[in-house]
Amino acid sequence: MRNVYTVKQVNAYIKNMFTQDFMLNRIYVKGEVSNCKYHTSGHIYFSLKDESGTIACVMFAGSRSGLSFRMQEGQQVVVLGSVNVYERDGKYQLYAREIILDGAGLLYEKFEALKKELEEMGMFAKEYKQPIPSYVKTVGIVTAPTGAAVRDIINIASRRNPYVQLILYPALVQGEGAAASIVRGIQALEKKGVDVMIVGRGGGSIEDLWAFNEESVARAIFECRVPVISAVGHETDTTIADYVADLRAPTPSAAAELAVYEYLKVAGTMREYEARMRRNMMQRITAERRRSEQAALKLRLTHPRQKLLEKRQRAVDLEQRLRLRMEECLNQRRHRFALYVEQMKGLSPLTKLNQGYSYVEGPSGENVKSVHQTKPGDEIRIFMTDGNVRAEVKEIAEVTEDGR
Repeated sequence: MRNVYTVKQVNAYIKNMFTQDFMLNRIYVKGEVSNCKYHTSGHIYFSLKDESGTIACVMFAGSRSGLSFRMQEGQQVVVLGSVNVYERDGKYQLYAREIILDGAGLLYEKFEALKKELEEMGMFAKEYKQPIPSYVKTVGIVTAPTGAAVRDIINIASRRNPYVQLILYPALVQGEGAAASIVRGIQALEKKGVDVMIVGRGGGSIEDLWAFNEESVARAIFECRVPVISAVGHETDTTIADYVADLRAPTPSAAAELAVYEYLKVAGTMREYEARMRRNMMQRITAERRRSEQAALKLRLTHPRQKLLEKRQRAVDLEQRLRLRMEECLNQRRHRFALYVEQMKGLSPLTKLNQGYSYVEGPSGENVKSVHQTKPGDEIRIFMTDGNVRAEVKEIAEVTEDGR
């Protein structure tokens, strides 16, 4: 049985064929604008026609940056885009990315060729871009001495920082000799030693801006040792100078804002930094003072004099404790001595003598305790409390059992 396909499958297959065709993915189509409609969504629907046919076109809102004029019926234009199939209707159409008037077509091709050549040479590479100084003193301006561009730059720069010096090189920015004049201006301001340079002009057609698409201008910007800000045309205008410059500004006014710092804002920031620095300094001083006081206290506590005083106080305390201990010991000894004295008093012969008793010594000095130790005629000595006497034993009488 033969293969049968749905409409969706056929349309998808055809769309895939269009997608794989390299030429249809990036194609320039020239023709006359007809049935042009600006939709509320921002999309533009129109047709391109010539003497032999018509092709439907659409430019989506996201691609409107590629259109620098308002399209009108009957205009001859060149559309850059891709041809693809709209599956729902089964129709092919041109999806436009950029649209230029037909008179600028040759210039646009020349622009694309030079852009590709310089890009391959590395002149657009990020590693060659110089940083824009944050705080500049002098700003060089290469533009026409009259016109909105220079007035906008002067007004914006003066408002942001009246102390920044602006040096203008009055250059031709359009017509014959414009490219050479711009190159001389860049070289002159580089020798002058400005901090940053603005090169640009107001908006216009591709023919009006062509001086900034010249290779000589691109090389002058690339070789300049001073950072260059390009400010050519309006936001939608793009030139070779924009790709080569160190920084692209969408307008001359924006270039002035990028080049000149805002004095009042910086002054306010500096005041905040000063206040913060003062707070930090006071906190640091307070912390260091507290640390110094702690160190001084620690030094006093660890000073040899303090140690000596501590040792001296300890010696005094020990001496006092020793005195108290000695006094306690002496009191204990005195008390014991007093007890001993009382005991001795009870045993002392003198005490007995004071009570009326006497002490008798024999001839040989021995203590006579018994009558058997003497005999009549022995000489004895009798001790009493107030002295002693010598006596002779006349008679000895023994005590009987009945006490007589």
